[in-house]
Amino acid sequence: MRFGAVFPQLDIGPDAAAVAHYATAVEGMGYDFIVAYDHVLGAHPDRPGGWTGAYTHLSQFHEPLVLFGFLAGIVKKLEFVTSIIVLPQRQTALVAKQAAEVDVLSGGRLRLGVGIGWNAVEFEALGERFTNRGRRIEEQIALMRRLWTEEVVDFTGRWHRVDRAGLNPMPIRRPIEVWMGGGAEPALRRIARIADGYLSRESYIRPNDEGRVQLEQLRGWVREAGRDPATFGIETRLGVARGFIEEWVKGAATYQEWGVNAVELNTMNAKLATIDDHLNALRAFREGVRAAGLG
Repeated sequence: MRFGAVFPQLDIGPDAAAVAHYATAVEGMGYDFIVAYDHVLGAHPDRPGGWTGAYTHLSQFHEPLVLFGFLAGIVKKLEFVTSIIVLPQRQTALVAKQAAEVDVLSGGRLRLGVGIGWNAVEFEALGERFTNRGRRIEEQIALMRRLWTEEVVDFTGRWHRVDRAGLNPMPIRRPIEVWMGGGAEPALRRIARIADGYLSRESYIRPNDEGRVQLEQLRGWVREAGRDPATFGIETRLGVARGFIEEWVKGAATYQEWGVNAVELNTMNAKLATIDDHLNALRAFREGVRAAGLG
């Protein structure tokens, strides 16, 4: 089993030295990868119609692909995982280009997690339709995979036209792995059909009886799609805000028994005062899973 750290977007601040310190420390602890969320814009809660989203204009988010391009020259072993890029609110060819560049600069260490998103305000501001995002993401993924593997692409889809053009440089991973996040049944069935793996939230596939049922249901949909669940990746997430070190380690052990490929530890929303507090929680978890013989 592999272990990752969720980049503390909301808490780390804008200082580049602090970002570099965090990533260097995570790599030094022996983590395998670092995960970053995506939000381009935050809505003001006093906007007409109100706002009930989890984030506002005061919530800080570093842009994941730029962040990973910066970190590619600082840490040498960590894999970089976007969990997730809201793909339908972004231009497909541009995301393919940016992902390829991060993969090149990092020596093939990018795993692209994508999803359909939930914030209609961002879609409007970025000039994309919110209501057809589920259908568009399938075409987007198909096009990106061709752009990452073919020197010249001639593609005509419902929403995209590429007239004999291609990326240069091409990524090292060909194609870059595309994992997907989501929780609703239509999203999970889509993931089972077209993704290389699933990125679970803390609220889905918890290390309990309900989570086991959800995991088996997802693997059943993978089988229905004519695919082998043994080759389909599963990555779960544990939250520091829920429980203590013993519970995190116990949860990781449960996931390993279930054949889960990787576990992320999320230190946000736990009222940790400093970045060193985040790092201390990550260190305790890493030491705990090692002591338990999990990795």
